[in-house]
Amino acid sequence: MTPDLSLQLAPRRERNLPLANPVMTASGTFGYGTEQHLFDIQRLGAIVCKGTTLSPREGNPHPRLAETPCGMLNSIGLQNIGVEALIRDKAPVWAAWRVPVIVNIAGDTVDDYARLAARLDSIPGVSGLEVNISCPNVKAGGSEFGADPAAAAQVTAAVRAATSLPVLVKLTPNVADIVSVAAAVAGAGADALTLINTLRGMAIDVVRRRPVLGAVTGGLSGPAVKPVALAMVYQVAGAVDIPIIGCGGISSGRDAIEFIMAGASAVQVGCAGFANPRAPLDVLEGIEQFIAEKGIASIRELVGAAKG
Repeated sequence: MTPDLSLQLAPRRERNLPLANPVMTASGTFGYGTEQHLFDIQRLGAIVCKGTTLSPREGNPHPRLAETPCGMLNSIGLQNIGVEALIRDKAPVWAAWRVPVIVNIAGDTVDDYARLAARLDSIPGVSGLEVNISCPNVKAGGSEFGADPAAAAQVTAAVRAATSLPVLVKLTPNVADIVSVAAAVAGAGADALTLINTLRGMAIDVVRRRPVLGAVTGGLSGPAVKPVALAMVYQVAGAVDIPIIGCGGISSGRDAIEFIMAGASAVQVGCAGFANPRAPLDVLEGIEQFIAEKGIASIRELVGAAKG
């Protein structure tokens, strides 16, 4: 018997989000999916496109990337084509795909998020929204929306009111208490949570005596963040009753299984794809091999298994 890898990321929503398997790509690491020709992306559970804003953005000054031990720093600054170009050029391609595409959205104000959600609501090819609340709140002195439970809930509620699409909210780890933020977001109408976004970090060029990144700090991703991400998934899974998507340092099927056992229903593969473009498919095949070897009928049997 072939093991069942399918799941629902928005089981309570009329426009739900069924996935054939739990492997997704992480926003900002897979472009729009249209750039990938090295493997059959239709085999994946879902694709999350790069962060999208109301207007096109050029992004942060260069350099934008820096390698670190067991990871990478990035400071792209949400460079993107803007929502209108996405609707015109990308969504028609996605509409012909079997794999669902989720659009990651980002804004400077709560109204930005609501306008993006409303604009994307009825677009063929868009199967859901992932709300990036790691963005600075320009009306609150530049603090991240995701750093405060009330601000995070306000963004979530505004997006929820503006769309009938499934709403995933991506949480920042750069907080004192991620559980309180997760609970606030879940209470405001999120259908699922993505944990975690990148950790804030930097690197210094000791010859130039200057920061390596043009924007000084950036987001740390890769294997170095996996223990942090895993712990946060485990914490949050015990506090909310909506699906969790694990993200952070996943590069193998066993990594993914750890996150699922910690309480994630699905996983996202990001940084690993830069070193190995086939990483998302490798993770999927690793999951398939693991559950086949263990005689597990459904991947859902493993969700939260580490909690006993």
